[in-house]
Amino acid sequence: MTQSTTGTPTSPPLPSPKERRRLREAKSLSEAQVAAAVGVTRATVRAWETGRTSPRGRKREVYARLIGTGGTRPASHPSPVKPATPNNPPRAVGSDVMDPTEPGTTTAPEPAEATPTRPAETVATGTAAVGTAVAGTAETAAVETVATGTAETATVATVATGTAETAETAETEAAGETDAAAEADAAEGAEGAERARPSPAEAFDALYRHAAPALYRQTYLLTGRRALSREAVGKAFELAWQRWPEVAVDRDPVGWVRAAAYEHAMSPWHRLRREHRHPDPPPEAPGPRALLDALLALPPSYRRTLLLHDGVGLGLPETAAETEASTPAAAGRLMTARASVAEQLPELAEPSAPAGQSALLHEHLGALALAQPAASLPVPDLIRTGCERKAQLWTRAAIAFTVLLIGLTLITLATAPTRYETPQSPPQRVEGVPPLGGPQKLTPLDKKLQKKLGGELVRGPGRLVPRAG
Repeated sequence: MTQSTTGTPTSPPLPSPKERRRLREAKSLSEAQVAAAVGVTRATVRAWETGRTSPRGRKREVYARLIGTGGTRPASHPSPVKPATPNNPPRAVGSDVMDPTEPGTTTAPEPAEATPTRPAETVATGTAAVGTAVAGTAETAAVETVATGTAETATVATVATGTAETAETAETEAAGETDAAAEADAAEGAEGAERARPSPAEAFDALYRHAAPALYRQTYLLTGRRALSREAVGKAFELAWQRWPEVAVDRDPVGWVRAAAYEHAMSPWHRLRREHRHPDPPPEAPGPRALLDALLALPPSYRRTLLLHDGVGLGLPETAAETEASTPAAAGRLMTARASVAEQLPELAEPSAPAGQSALLHEHLGALALAQPAASLPVPDLIRTGCERKAQLWTRAAIAFTVLLIGLTLITLATAPTRYETPQSPPQRVEGVPPLGGPQKLTPLDKKLQKKLGGELVRGPGRLVPRAG
């Protein structure tokens, strides 16, 4: 980030935007508290700490006093740059590639035909704050000179007339002109930065060229499988392009993609796939082969912790956060992994101090990683187009499934009966039931005899009628 240096000679110097935020957080001040003290909004304070704008005039002095840089200029410590030699190739700033020549660094040689890339933070955020200082240099200097001259004129008039009210009025007008000029300068700088801001596709392509080769080599050290490493890197960047608004504002976009690649590469489900059941042939040299065998013999969590701390060069808290473990647990895994690797590689057990052992491991891991070619990785255009094509395919499949489900629901509603009718049981033949009892059916002869007897007179003695005695 480049900040503007167009302030007046009496304006207090300000550190870099990252340093401003660190100083504010060190004093336990929130953005809302700083905004209320300076008299601006939280968005303005956030713009100051991201490098889009810079405070001017009275607000600059108040802001400098709040963060504790009112009268001091932070000393810059430029990092030493080594001359480019065959043993020390040029490195890209902010690269995540492991360099075996320097322990603790996370840089690697760029390909000869690759285009220059931006730092990872600039690539991820997609901002171009450099244009802020260039856009309003002359106008800001002229405006602040006029404002300073106005304030001095007001002071002379106050001394001549001895009137305090005139001085206060003049100072208020001068401060108002300065604030208005600063706001206009900030608006012009923001417009210039907006015009110079790269597109999402350009930022993604730069991030891919910057981090993909290193991630391929790191995932190879985790898995020992080149095809799986290429697949993990491709899947991680496809996921990053799908969630680019989230990745673009992340503080560590390379770490975001690295975590996704590690998770995919170390998934236990790959053991069920025939092409990933067995690792690739190890290197022919005995030293790299022994180191790779020692790494693959470690449990996945221990292997990942050792690679992040001693290979990539992350600190112990960052390693614990990326492996989703506590700091003591990450330290225990790291010590156990170092001891296990040192048993198979006696030269790693020579340094007695943990720092020396970590530096030696970093050198060996870097040499083993850089020995793997990364020329077979696809270009970023294929990653983006493939991701977009898959997203379109899934979207169309979801729409088709939804339409099919709605159609089946409508057909069911149209053909379903409105009321429930109990179905009739099918008839069955019943056997073993006894015949009906009682009088039998009269035959024609019986009916004839019955009619004859009914028509004849009764003959015989009269019936005896009983009497009550």
